[in-house]
Amino acid sequence: MLSLTLASLMDEVHAHSGAVYLLAPDQPVLEMAVTAGLPRAFAAPWERIGLSAPLPVSEAVRERRLVWVGGEEEMARRYPRIAMVLPYPFSLAALPIATGTRAYGAVYVTWPGAHPPELSDRERDHLTAACDRLAVRLERAAEQSLPLPPEPDLSTAPLLGQVSGTLGSVEAVRMVARLPYGLCSLDLHGRVGFANAAAADLLGVPAERLVGTQLWASVPWLNDPVHEDRYRAALLSQHATSFVALRPPHQWLSFRLHPSTTGLSVRISRAGAVRRPNRPAPPPGDAPARLVDISQVLSLAGALTEAAGVQDVVQLVADEIAPAVGSQGLVMLGSRAGRLLVLGHRGYRDPPVVERFDGMPLSEPTPGSQVLRTGVPAFFESREELERLYPVLIVNPSTFASWAYLPLIASGRPVGTCVLAYAEPHRFATEERAVLICLAGLIAQALDRALLFDAKQRLAHGLQEALLPHTLPSVPGLESAARYLPATRGMEVGGDFYDLVGTGDAAAAVIGDVQGHNVTAAGLMGQVRTAVRAYTTVGQAPEEVMRSTNRLLLDLGSDLFASCLYLRLDPVRGRAVMSRAGHPPPLLRRPDGRVRVLDLAGGPLLGIDGGAVYPATEVGLSPGSLLVLYTDGLVESPGTDFEEALAALGHRLAELGDLPLDELADALVQPRAAAEHRLDDIALLLIRS
Repeated sequence: MLSLTLASLMDEVHAHSGAVYLLAPDQPVLEMAVTAGLPRAFAAPWERIGLSAPLPVSEAVRERRLVWVGGEEEMARRYPRIAMVLPYPFSLAALPIATGTRAYGAVYVTWPGAHPPELSDRERDHLTAACDRLAVRLERAAEQSLPLPPEPDLSTAPLLGQVSGTLGSVEAVRMVARLPYGLCSLDLHGRVGFANAAAADLLGVPAERLVGTQLWASVPWLNDPVHEDRYRAALLSQHATSFVALRPPHQWLSFRLHPSTTGLSVRISRAGAVRRPNRPAPPPGDAPARLVDISQVLSLAGALTEAAGVQDVVQLVADEIAPAVGSQGLVMLGSRAGRLLVLGHRGYRDPPVVERFDGMPLSEPTPGSQVLRTGVPAFFESREELERLYPVLIVNPSTFASWAYLPLIASGRPVGTCVLAYAEPHRFATEERAVLICLAGLIAQALDRALLFDAKQRLAHGLQEALLPHTLPSVPGLESAARYLPATRGMEVGGDFYDLVGTGDAAAAVIGDVQGHNVTAAGLMGQVRTAVRAYTTVGQAPEEVMRSTNRLLLDLGSDLFASCLYLRLDPVRGRAVMSRAGHPPPLLRRPDGRVRVLDLAGGPLLGIDGGAVYPATEVGLSPGSLLVLYTDGLVESPGTDFEEALAALGHRLAELGDLPLDELADALVQPRAAAEHRLDDIALLLIRS
């Protein structure tokens, strides 16, 4: 079913290669079921991929739509992981295999770089119709509980050396044999189908030993991923490629690869001396280098660079690395103060099986702590083997059958242990162990960065919480509410601040913004807020508070400036006296719902001019009036006019101003709180008389 559908689909749209993925049972994982047109090894890094992975086939299933990538530049921009492994000119379309109620998998097909940058309507219709038909057939098979037997990848044309000759083909072989340069043919897997005498002489290998083998396997000095990359580039792009290689001890040969959809024709000739870093040829008898391993590591390394915090690393390993290596369970362990720390886990139906290790001393005889202490990986191919060495695990065992315990070592020090669990008994071959250990090194670097990032975030948030008021005081005749949102760039800590100080029957309020979004800005903000409180306590008038704070900033010698709005509130007399230093104007909502901007006179930013004056303005506050003090992050954003944004805030305030203050505060900051990226901090202080 799958092979024939894929072959028909590729033929209808003249695609070069493709594959069908099916969703794994009970797992959010897509598994490659059948491929065509190119060796499966080309897509080996994506044999099993998480449904949440940022890849075309995953996206097609998640969003139930066709995903089109029109060339190598678009691939590099949208899907850098693929472009890193396959940096060649080709186009790709991925489509879901889904009915109206259920998704079964996905299909992708590719075209060489000569394909137009846009998919034609005819191609789009053919692709969609074929995937819809396949979805219906899979749905019927599921309804009848019919299993899908494994299907082989679509075969390619047979090797030339295996085809019975005709008079024409015999004469062609004679003609090629007479040519003075080497010629050989390769199938899609790089196996030699024919080689003339000149090619055998140049390569130094008899023709009968070449036929039927991969070229780089029979010729040891061609065992180089760089040369294999040129073969992959030719097949995927369908453009001629070339490279030079050194035949020991000093003979340089030129290789020109001419691709077709069935294989490659290779012309070999002598080349002049080429300057190139001196790399020794692999010793005879070594197994050929497998570029798929390198590709897989590159792809997963690209994924790990996207992780910021520890939970990002855990999620990426669960979504990307565990499916790629066939693991169904994951535990990430760290350490703190001599004890194990469970950083995260996935795939365990009974979480206490894992969580009981959290806080366990590192001296306890468990494989996780042993690997973390020693830095030596451990592989257990059966439950009996694990429990024989670590009897403590017999109590409350997990349902898994095999485990790989990988030490996570960054900069020569252990940062944790990655535990990969397998549902079925699993044999860890030497090559697989090497790949897993290599991947563990990449995970370790990502985890080390993530631990540092999380520590900085905790420090920043703790500092911000310490510098801002935990609660607002209760002032007779006044209600108040406040909100603070940090910027999402940098350390998520900044210089926006607010405060409300009770002074008997009156109160003083302040809101300000110290330039910057870092610890320096936050520290200076704390000093400004403390100074304003001190000047308020000694009874200075609003204009004097601003002048004193301005002189303080200049005396501190900081190169940062601050905007500020300070007001003294007298709810008994129904008035407020305000002084402003370069800060956005407050809004006043009257009891009848009308909103006005209080365009107060003011002075320059604090910290610029020691002789600056900050005139005070008195404003009447009738009962039920609402003052809205805010920093510019609430109304300013790239491409938005400040006056229009301020007017929009006024409209929202007019509509929602009768809400309880806490609900109103949430409503006013909600659009910014929901944004994925905030370029600036936001502080909001609401005061109702």
